Amino acid sequence: MAYIPEQQVGVRWRRFRPKYRLYHGPIPVIALVNVALLLMLFLVWGSHIVIQPGLIIQLPVAAFVSGTPYGHVVVTVTQEGQVFFNDDRTPMDRLGSALSHAVRQNKDLSLTIEADARVSYETIVRVMNMAAAAGIRQVNLATRPSFGEEVVP
Repeated sequence: MAYIPEQQVGVRWRRFRPKYRLYHGPIPVIALVNVALLLMLFLVWGSHIVIQPGLIIQLPVAAFVSGTPYGHVVVTVTQEGQVFFNDDRTPMDRLGSALSHAVRQNKDLSLTIEADARVSYETIVRVMNMAAAAGIRQVNLATRPSFGEEVVP
């Protein structure tokens, strides 16, 4: 049998233990930093950074609230008389043809009219008549719910 010096007998089974460690806990700091960065990335990625342009309209208050079906078209009428059909500015005289074109694409179409509270009743009825002439059977008027506000009759 060959002679093996005593200092080399257990060398093969020893583990290397460094003198200096950055962190002595059960969860390494780098893993926590990676998780925090990934969480921040998903939060930023899912948020709406780009502000969408829109109109400020003051909808009338109503005590009753009901929903509208999915897949409806929206006509927005501002106080100044500007008309928007599905977020596209449309002159009032071309609104009827735009509604007819939308009905040709989808027969079971419903319309939601978002009119400012200061828009005349005549303008709202005019849009409703154009919708009826185009073949739209269901017309909804958008309102905002009254959260404890008194509804003026």
